[in-house]
Amino acid sequence: MKIALITPARPVAHSGNLNTAVRWAGLLRELGHRVRVLTAWDDRPADVMIALHARRSHDSIARFAAAFSRRPLIVMLTGTDLYDDIRVDPAAKFSLKLATRLVILQHEGLHELAPPLRRKARVIYQSTRSIKKPAPRKSNFEVCISGHLREVKDPFRLAAALEHLPAQSRIRAVQIGGAMSVSMGKDAARWMRRESRYSWIGEMRHGDALKRLARARLMVISSRMEGGANVVTEALAACVPIIASRVSGNVGMLGRDYAGYFPCGDERALARVLWRAESDAGFYARLKRQCAARRDLTRRSREKNALRLLLREVLP
Repeated sequence: MKIALITPARPVAHSGNLNTAVRWAGLLRELGHRVRVLTAWDDRPADVMIALHARRSHDSIARFAAAFSRRPLIVMLTGTDLYDDIRVDPAAKFSLKLATRLVILQHEGLHELAPPLRRKARVIYQSTRSIKKPAPRKSNFEVCISGHLREVKDPFRLAAALEHLPAQSRIRAVQIGGAMSVSMGKDAARWMRRESRYSWIGEMRHGDALKRLARARLMVISSRMEGGANVVTEALAACVPIIASRVSGNVGMLGRDYAGYFPCGDERALARVLWRAESDAGFYARLKRQCAARRDLTRRSREKNALRLLLREVLP
């Protein structure tokens, strides 16, 4: 079967959409399909279109639906789709209507959809490759935050939390990810001058970023909005406990009863959870157990089978 896989991802390392598109293309090829990964549909015939991002891929979605009205059209919803665009953007809303199936990346996202749309939505958790866990540094308690520096990620919340830690804390924060604007890069440089326990190391190759994440004792995700972050999947696979902002996309990945949440945007609360994880062995062990219980979600075979079942649903 010929599949057109559309992703509007920027061609940069460690991009969530790009990682998803490349991984799905590989899984679909293993299932016996011919897959072309495109940033926009090139009008060549395909048996199925899979489009990432309802708003940014809308032109490709609309043209494919007009050309092949009876062929399956699957739309994967990102965080900005679920928690912003489908509420206000006409193009994003129309993409939902045109889709044969919708894919979301965590179960809490279902609540963002009206019942008619929810019925055609399927949840597929993202997988990652096996990650070898190196020994953590003994000289400090390393905490990692990974992802491009963008406003929606609230990227400097961890840096801001450091000044609220008690004096005896050994926490050191490492931030991985390229600045998506000049001002973000300047902000990161200012935080390094202001806070000696914070280090921004910028863009890394994906494999190197995974190794650095796996070495950490904790991973922080402070986003204001998430659809189902790749980095959460990677931390679960690497056996790194997670401290997360309590937003729907993170709750959908980690579960409603997860102990490692903090209120979004609250650096004092984040500092309290970080210190508790550092100083309370029982609490840290609880985070590890809860993350271990979710690790099954990261299995590659699980995601591959979910894609197989999805195509089986929509094909005659």
